[in-house]
Amino acid sequence: MTVTATSVDESDQVQPLAPAPRGARLLRLLPALSAALLGVLLYVSFPPRTLWWLALPAFAGLGWVLRGRSWKAALGLGYLFGLGFLLPLLVWTGVEVGPGPWIALVVIEAIFVALVGAGVAAVSRLPGWPLWAAALWTAGEAARARAPFNGFPWGKIAFGQADGVFLPLAAVGGTPVLGFAVVLCGFGLCEIVRLAVERRRTRAVQRSAAAVALLSVAVPVAGALAARPLVSDKAENGTVTVAVIQGNVPRAGLDFNAQRRAVLDYHARETERLAAAVDAGKVDRPDFVLWPENSSDIDPFANDDARDVIDRAAKAVGVPISVGGVVERDGKLLNEQILWDPAKGPLQTYDKRQIQPFGEYLPLRTMIGAINSEWTSMVRQDFSRGSKPGVFDIEGAKVGLATCYEAAFDWAVRDTVTDGAQMISVPSNNATFGRSEMTYQQLAMSRVRAVEHSRTVTVPVTSGVSAIILPDGSISQKTGMFVADSLVQEVPLRSSKTPATEFGILPEMALVLVAAGGLGWAIGAGMRRRRGESEA
Repeated sequence: MTVTATSVDESDQVQPLAPAPRGARLLRLLPALSAALLGVLLYVSFPPRTLWWLALPAFAGLGWVLRGRSWKAALGLGYLFGLGFLLPLLVWTGVEVGPGPWIALVVIEAIFVALVGAGVAAVSRLPGWPLWAAALWTAGEAARARAPFNGFPWGKIAFGQADGVFLPLAAVGGTPVLGFAVVLCGFGLCEIVRLAVERRRTRAVQRSAAAVALLSVAVPVAGALAARPLVSDKAENGTVTVAVIQGNVPRAGLDFNAQRRAVLDYHARETERLAAAVDAGKVDRPDFVLWPENSSDIDPFANDDARDVIDRAAKAVGVPISVGGVVERDGKLLNEQILWDPAKGPLQTYDKRQIQPFGEYLPLRTMIGAINSEWTSMVRQDFSRGSKPGVFDIEGAKVGLATCYEAAFDWAVRDTVTDGAQMISVPSNNATFGRSEMTYQQLAMSRVRAVEHSRTVTVPVTSGVSAIILPDGSISQKTGMFVADSLVQEVPLRSSKTPATEFGILPEMALVLVAAGGLGWAIGAGMRRRRGESEA
């Protein structure tokens, strides 16, 4: 066989692709950069800042970035939005244990936001897409509050709205309805801007789309205004005078047992100081005193010295004290609130039910120990869970208890109210997290809970910020951080139930069903569209 050589003109040769201009490369990166920065903007809307309204442009921008994207692109953009939001929000989780657990937590939690982003992109082609998209965000929060390891609801949009105009909606349907309204309003603003740009280009816009966009903004605002009569700080069952004790914690340098004893002594000392002020007529005598979580990490049932310290403090002030103790009973380690009477000693107890993974118990202990043995040594023994709601009957007042981490979970606060609580206490220990934003984020949760269930909420914290919150969500008194202090105030008792208390999980379930319906519609529409394109 003869092979004949042929000449190839240089113009026919395949030329290497020229590198894209820098401007084009930056343009391709713009959606990713925008998604991350919008997540940071959402973080800035959270306490301790009072910039709650920044959540609206954050979600408006997210809707703009995600609209019309493929599910793969939206998944990545949603993940970047989640990282931008959660990385700074949860930085406090690494204060004590280093960046490893903090980054691992955020990497996992951002997956839920990524899935929501893919869903938002899918429904963004539907009529009335802000409704479906906001419901999807609520569904994502519902999933994140339940899994993995019994969930982590920190960062719910509702918890950034304690100072906002939408807060009364917490009394209507709890944190799901409050968060849904904020996200719906943000996506509605996105649609209004999009339609305005489209009208400028084409001089025409669908009236139905414009009406839906306007309603997406107007209805949440109108609903919040209409819900304001549900917010009240009036007493329905009389009043009680409460005292919140913040004993503070010692500085580093003591060994573990000395540290525990010092914390107990500090809280007893501050209570005795309050008792002296009462005897001198400087402060009203409280009906009862509230100590924070971990105020007695020495088991007072097993250690006479701890029992004597608590007993002396109770006798000095002359009224019952709710003490936060660490107790071992029947081979179980319990984070327990103990009602301590000055004459009769311990009367009632409540065992924390929603315990904190990686703080109070260690999931996957063997696997984590293989990665880093130091982490397993920090949680030597797992705490056990309580099984019943905590409601102390103190001097005729029914005080519901939601210990620290439990305040983030809707059910853990609600069932104290359905069990008869006329006020709520959230004893906490935030000393581990230093001067981080964690304590302010948790304080905002308690403010939302006050409005959600129309109850006074007290927040006794070992090192601050401790506070007394009225049923309208306003802070009437608070302490500084890392100071010994006490707060005494007459507060209203209430027994009526808000719609949010009565409805319980139903509003969240309804919004999850709306999300599922919108996503199903979007998937079906996409399949029909692709089928039509293939037939054509």
